[in-house]
Amino acid sequence: MSEGPPPSERMMSAVQLARHDQRRVIAAMLSRAFFNDPSIGWIFPDPVVRSKRLPRLFMLLFDTDADKGMRLVTERGEAATLWRAPGQAHTSMGEMISSFLPMIGCFGSAIGRAIAVSQAIDAHLPDGDYWYLHIAGCDPLHQGKGIGGAIVRDGLQRSVDGRFPAYLETPLEKNISFYQRMGFAVTDEWTVPRGGPRFWSMLRPV
Repeated sequence: MSEGPPPSERMMSAVQLARHDQRRVIAAMLSRAFFNDPSIGWIFPDPVVRSKRLPRLFMLLFDTDADKGMRLVTERGEAATLWRAPGQAHTSMGEMISSFLPMIGCFGSAIGRAIAVSQAIDAHLPDGDYWYLHIAGCDPLHQGKGIGGAIVRDGLQRSVDGRFPAYLETPLEKNISFYQRMGFAVTDEWTVPRGGPRFWSMLRPV
């Protein structure tokens, strides 16, 4: 008797488009997922401040990405991804102006470091059309179960489907092999100015 598909494949069937009323739950989960991220730690070195600021940040990112591509979440909220469609990766001047006050609310006195990271990321985005995996996070309680890989693969199937490359950057060296298993390859290695974190750019060709 068949035992059914492996856990990662079962999770892929449970991935859905995120709804606006899920923003707080998703932001809280992403805050836990990114709490020890090197770039987040550099922006918010004080863990107490970090824990207070991160939910605001991820709610803002959830909102600003609403019309830019695709927001995915697993059925039980264990993982989420925010994808920007071809032509939407760069942060426009209009977006920067409209989100300036919310950004101040998110970052407070850390706004300078946040802008440095944002500008460095924008400066290393590749040319051409591609899907940009802007945010990908899995709740630490559910990491190591194949859920993170399943939701990224689901996004690749929905968005790319052989028509466009996919791009991401990561400040975690341990993530490189994770994404390599999904067809991404390192294309660049760079550091945010003024003592900021190191990043790896990765591209998945068509």
